[in-house]
Amino acid sequence: MTARMKSPATILPDVIPSVQGLYKAMYSTGIDPVVLELIHLWASQVNGCAPCVLAGVTGAKKHGETDERLHQVVAWRESDLFTDAERSALALTEAATRLADKTDAVPDDVWADAAAHYDEGHLAALLLMIALTNFFNRINVSIREPAGVSWG
Repeated sequence: MTARMKSPATILPDVIPSVQGLYKAMYSTGIDPVVLELIHLWASQVNGCAPCVLAGVTGAKKHGETDERLHQVVAWRESDLFTDAERSALALTEAATRLADKTDAVPDDVWADAAAHYDEGHLAALLLMIALTNFFNRINVSIREPAGVSWG
């Protein structure tokens, strides 16, 4: 696959410090980095963003994630490899990624389950990772970015 254009980060490099600032803020909450990477991977799988799927796998492995669990993210509901907290984060990710699929996109039960496992700082990090991943997914899918290209 050939990209339709260069990465927006190449064309507008001033965006890179802003994105890096978001990552710094998310990780500063003390949330388990593996959870953030699983969120990135799951949202990217939902959206069919190959470069972000690769980035999610690579990032999760850097934080010690196993191949076995990474292979099962796509079927996390049927897998017994994820904790209740991780499941709640993955459910929140799916709901907040598939906003147009239902009227109450992020239902109270999905929110309450995540809030039962994460404090407000961690919930903020989860939501920022979901939003940032969807940001990358939408750009990469639109320009047909091939896997393996970095945003800087």
